[in-house]
Amino acid sequence: MRERSKILASLETVYRDAYEAAEAAGDKQEMSRLDLGYQRDQIYLETLLDIRDGLAASEEETPTKSLLERAEALKRLARLRP
Repeated sequence: MRERSKILASLETVYRDAYEAAEAAGDKQEMSRLDLGYQRDQIYLETLLDIRDGLAASEEETPTKSLLERAEALKRLARLRP
């Protein structure tokens, strides 16, 4: 499994390259769009990584869960609470 820091660094590299290209072109609108997109994608990615870490921790506790039980655990984690 890839480390959290490597995944987030890859995301940053992709956005930084695009941002620098927009900056060199003087495209302030694109720079703003990329900045917002980076922040949004970083939040999404961190949420998914938290879910991954949570599932990995629960798997360590009970490694004999079936695939169906794992799917149910993911469904419970993803369910929005009122």
